[in-house]
Formats: sequence, C-alpha cells, structure tokens
Amino acid sequence: MPFSPSISASHTLLAGQNALVTGASKGVGRGIAIALARAGANVVVNYNSDRAGAGEVVAAIESLGRKALAVQADVGRAAGVTSLFDTALKDFSPLTILVNNAGVQTWKPLLDLTEEEWDHVLDTNLKGCFLCTQHAGRHMRDHGLGGAIVNIGSGCNKFAFPNLVNYTASKGGIEMFTKSAAVELGKYKIRVNCAAPGAIEVERTKHEGGDFARIWSSLAPMGRVGTPEDVGEFVVFLASSAAEFISGQTVWIDGGVFSKPHWPY
Repeated sequence: MPFSPSISASHTLLAGQNALVTGASKGVGRGIAIALARAGANVVVNYNSDRAGAGEVVAAIESLGRKALAVQADVGRAAGVTSLFDTALKDFSPLTILVNNAGVQTWKPLLDLTEEEWDHVLDTNLKGCFLCTQHAGRHMRDHGLGGAIVNIGSGCNKFAFPNLVNYTASKGGIEMFTKSAAVELGKYKIRVNCAAPGAIEVERTKHEGGDFARIWSSLAPMGRVGTPEDVGEFVVFLASSAAEFISGQTVWIDGGVFSKPHWPY
C-alpha cells in the first residue's frame, strides 16, 4: 500500500492554503487534487473537456470539508490560462500551490507525426506549464508569501520512449524549465520542483496494450505498479513546509523502475 501520513498530520500539512491543479478531472491529476485536499488545502480543479469528471473531484474534495471549484480552460492557450486564473483568484486567493499536471500524448512513430500533433502536445504539456507558472509566479511574488510549484514530469524525462517523441520532448523540456524557474523565482521564496511518475495505473494506461499492471509490476524493484495516490502524497510533501529548502529538483515516483539497469544476462 502507498505510504500515507497519520490522519492528524495529513489534515494539517497544508491547512488553509489554496491550490490549483491543471488537468485534474481524472487520473494522476485527480489523485493529486484529492491528496492536497486531504492535507488541508482548498483546490481549484482545472479541466479541458471532462466536466463530469471535474465535478466528481470537486464533490470528493468538498466531502473532506474543503472548498473546491471546477474551472474549464485549455492551458495551451494564453487566453484560457488568463481566464483560469482570473476565475480561480476571485475566491481562492492567495494561491500558494500550483500543480502543472495537464498533459496529452500522441502514440505515433517520429516519421509519421504531423505538425498539428506535435503542436498540440507541446502546447498543452510544455507551453501550458510555462503560462500557468508565469501567472502563479506573478501572483505569489506580488502577495509576498512565496509558494510551491510542482510540475508533473514522466519517465520520459530520463529515457527515450519509442512512438512518444513529442511527449518525450515536452517532458524533457519541463524538467529544464523547472530548473530555470527555480533559479529565477527562488528570490521570491517560490520553490519549483518536478515530480516524475513512472508506470501509474489510471484510466488511460489500463487500456494500453497487454496487462499494464502485471507488465510494469514485473519490472519494478518494489514489485507493483504505481497509483495516483503515490503521486499525490509526494506532491503534498513538495508543497509543504517539510520541503521548504528543496527546489529545482526532479524526483521519480516509479518504484525504482528507472534506476534498474537492463542487464543482458
């Protein structure tokens, strides 16, 4: 089972703080949003197309006694991000936590990839991270309270995956963007880190070829596939005062998969 702090500790780590999680209607984003709420934060739940899923996440957060709001926005567009923050900051200010989780991927060989597919993935994953960080960073700077920004990376930060060239490029870009943002925003007491999940079983991966959980569990030194809760608990740590001197780092939540070499014997 995933590690979980004690009930009393988990309810106070982020007490009274306001968080915004992009792409939070399902999967890893959903797990992160609910974990932040369990730790005491109020949460803005961003979504692009899954309104019903976002509503379910809001209901789950409110059942924990926290405030929540679902806001539709395409984070790959500047106008969408401006609207997202304008709406969120009306009732969730000051914002002290941003999680850049929204992401899409195209499963296609490099030589068959279209310009439109490249742009869609890079706009959502990398440009969206930039735009949201810029808005949140300005807000956190102006309020003088500092804050924590967590960018969601991937195993693609570390290894090249076939048929995922645009996704891999976007996640590699996020890792270096994290470092640059951490250097520039540190003087405002804004910490920026990258949480990079490995094989996490969510709605999408359950439909990937083969038995996803069995295949990846067999590769993991810890012997199991990851869950959105695993990622959520780590994001809570990075957002909390327990990580107040950690910035510019990428940490893999992968059960040891990407530390294990593939020996030829």
